[in-house]
Amino acid sequence: MEDTWKLKRAFIDATAGAVSGGISRTVTSPLDVIKIRFQVQLEPTFSRASLQRELYRPSKYTGVWQATKDIFREEGFRGFWRGNVPALLMVMPYTSIQFTVLHKLKTLASGSSKTVDHINLSPYLSYVSGALAGCAATLGSYPFDLVRTILASQGEPKVYSTMRSAFVDIVKTRGFRGLYAGLSPTLVEIIPYAGLQFGTYDTFKRWAMEWNRSTFNRRSSRKPEDLSSFQIFLCGLASGTAAKSVCHPLDVVKKRFQVVSQFDIKSGNYKGYKRQKKNTTKRSPGMIRIEGLQRHPKYGARVEKSAYKNMYDALRQIVRMEGYAGLYKGIVPSVIKAAPAGAVTFVAYEYTSDWLESILR
Repeated sequence: MEDTWKLKRAFIDATAGAVSGGISRTVTSPLDVIKIRFQVQLEPTFSRASLQRELYRPSKYTGVWQATKDIFREEGFRGFWRGNVPALLMVMPYTSIQFTVLHKLKTLASGSSKTVDHINLSPYLSYVSGALAGCAATLGSYPFDLVRTILASQGEPKVYSTMRSAFVDIVKTRGFRGLYAGLSPTLVEIIPYAGLQFGTYDTFKRWAMEWNRSTFNRRSSRKPEDLSSFQIFLCGLASGTAAKSVCHPLDVVKKRFQVVSQFDIKSGNYKGYKRQKKNTTKRSPGMIRIEGLQRHPKYGARVEKSAYKNMYDALRQIVRMEGYAGLYKGIVPSVIKAAPAGAVTFVAYEYTSDWLESILR
């Protein structure tokens, strides 16, 4: 009987996680597209700095509202959901794995499979469980995250018209390892991000329960432990905002590693030719095609393949070339997106989980 319930519990967590992730990603896709465009733009993303022509070339995007108008004018309404299919294919297994692993870890830590008992775990265990669950989910869904970033950032004219063409070209030019480009900074980012998101969410839930106890009305049918949908929404809102605000610079670095330029150069002038030769194809005599993403020049300078040696070098180069503001490119749409995304995810998960649990018991 216990084994049967464990299987049901795993199914509940996986299904509720997939549903909540899919809803959240679809709702917040426009902000995610704008955020990615900002993160892969080497030029400043605010209008005042972009006017310093002696230091910078004109920027494509200089603000959230300006970017929204430009994307709508050039790419139409569908442009805000560019890459949403691979995003769903990424986020649904991601959140499914994440919530399943998270529940399992909390069960091991608390000695109980009941969700109500997990709220009593220490904050440290909540943070660690969230971080490990985030790592497991990242490893299981990363290729779709990579393709989603590439499709969302390419602009017009398109380099890849479909998800399949992007997958095929990446595997053809970089091999299967190319599908995991930028994995290291992603894992470094997801550990504090997932830890903060789930750790702070549990903390805010405990605070909300304490508030309910202090204002408990005995005539009410609701128990202090039963949070309202609005309270869950606020807890998710706060946890998503906190996690994204702290970890945004690492997300910028991740996006830079995921998107590299694609250009033709003379083989004799490329220092890394011998190292890259097996992953390149000749287009014309004396010319080599370097794998990656090539956008229209109107989108500004491109992130070159050899731009960053490693994550630390990327952080250092971004600060040197773009200032500390470069580490926070896209922070406005990112935080605006993270707040409702976290809120929608947790509300959808809690309600879907409760509904599935009620019909499967």
